Amino acid sequence: MNTLPAFSGARISGCWSLNSDGSGGSEGLDRLLPTVSTGVSPRKRTTSQCKSEPPLLRTSKRTIYTAGRPPWYNEHGTQSKEAFVIGLCGGSASGKTTVARKIIEALDVPWVVLLSMDSFYKVLTPEQQILAASNDYNFDHPDAFDFGLLVHTLRKLKQGKSVKIPVYDFNTHGRQKEWKTVYGASVIIFEGIMSFADKELLKLLDMKLFVDTDSDIRLVRRLRRDITERGRDIEGVIKQYNKFVKPAFEQYIEPTMRLADIVVPRGGGNMVAIDLIVQHVHSQLEERELSVRAALASAHQAQPLPQTLSVLESTPQVRGMHTIIRNRETSRDEFIFYSKRLMRLLIERALSFLPSQVHIVQTSQGQDYEGRTFHGKRITGVSILRAGETMEPALRAVCKDVRIGKILIQTNQDTGEPELHYLRLPKDIGEDHVILMDCTVSTGAAAMMAVRVLLDHDVQEDKILLVSLLMAEMGVHSVAYAFPQVKIITTAVDKKVNDLFHIIPGIGNFGDRYFGTDAPLDWSDEDMDEPSY
Repeated sequence: MNTLPAFSGARISGCWSLNSDGSGGSEGLDRLLPTVSTGVSPRKRTTSQCKSEPPLLRTSKRTIYTAGRPPWYNEHGTQSKEAFVIGLCGGSASGKTTVARKIIEALDVPWVVLLSMDSFYKVLTPEQQILAASNDYNFDHPDAFDFGLLVHTLRKLKQGKSVKIPVYDFNTHGRQKEWKTVYGASVIIFEGIMSFADKELLKLLDMKLFVDTDSDIRLVRRLRRDITERGRDIEGVIKQYNKFVKPAFEQYIEPTMRLADIVVPRGGGNMVAIDLIVQHVHSQLEERELSVRAALASAHQAQPLPQTLSVLESTPQVRGMHTIIRNRETSRDEFIFYSKRLMRLLIERALSFLPSQVHIVQTSQGQDYEGRTFHGKRITGVSILRAGETMEPALRAVCKDVRIGKILIQTNQDTGEPELHYLRLPKDIGEDHVILMDCTVSTGAAAMMAVRVLLDHDVQEDKILLVSLLMAEMGVHSVAYAFPQVKIITTAVDKKVNDLFHIIPGIGNFGDRYFGTDAPLDWSDEDMDEPSY
């Protein structure tokens, strides 16, 4: 599964936009407004992604974006702020998408999702397909939309969880097999002609905007679009507008204007209204800002180590390898060699905590042997880039055909908070036992963010194993307190973290020592590509 992070900035840097056409059904819905039977011809639209500014790094395997997602949870690991949802309603061709993009440009904040109601048309039955082919099916009726799925999806997205968005096939009036996955948002802009037509949907909207554009202008826009893009004749467009679109607007859409917090006349050209909207959203986001690392640094002092922690036995061999990799004079070759030895031992130890069941086999001598086998669907490894990636070979060496996911978390140098920049997780990871890998854990903030990401993708907490070569007591307590069912496995635990969040006595900047890169003079365990919170 390629999870699509939704970013945006002043230039709409990679914001994820979902626009699709669909179809309707005849089931009655308890809507805010009365329903009537009208018809409308199908509209052809496509699923598209906003053109984005060049990202920070693009390779053949991954894309790392410049905008990171700050914490959306507190030191307890629970969600402490929901995404701010803007509902955008208006008639067909009123300029809703233009207004949405103008807001995104002016907001200049990371992680904005633009979600279109058109993705949630219902799948047509064979009988309805026939009506649609003859332009006798009503696509502008509330029953044409799958409000149940829409409310469920928007609620999960507002809660910060991963969601799957249907991709509508306009030729078959059905949904494509592969849905788009969207995860993470500070702001969600939801637009559609029926955005205000459902009670439960309205409860999810923090701000409601109605784009009020003159009907003549909307008709001209439809004429231009349908003639130039869809090859229709003027008479056909006008007939369709008068028979279906105009009555639907008057019956269902225009009455919902009274529900709007702000009415935006003239659409995307009204920069005064857009500036006022942006100011309000900024004030709301400022009220929701969190400081997770500071809270972690002051919590869990003088507490006994949790029972969910397992530390590799400090045998002379283990102690000897720690002596070598902790020594600042150790060469890079020796550092890599002995780190790999420790990683192999660590992974083997972690596997012993996976569930198993009795399995009887026959030996070469024809005798039964009562052994054990893994009792679960799959094992997936997820590395916290960059240092956690060095543990992947050890996992692959002992787990045949293991799936691997990756998460990049970096420190914001201005706020000192961890930020999620990139993730690529295997499909259906929620069914797996996950081994989460990072080489060093200091305050635990990055590890907590990674665990939160897994939980948001429906991985069960008791199926997550966090493995790390070295951890500070603060990091152990932080993770265990927030996620008491996560198993923590490490080769050693150091007692202290200094004012710069370095583990004491520590190991240094693991990624720089392993990859041979130079750390800045003021490096910390949280800096670079392997932040060890």
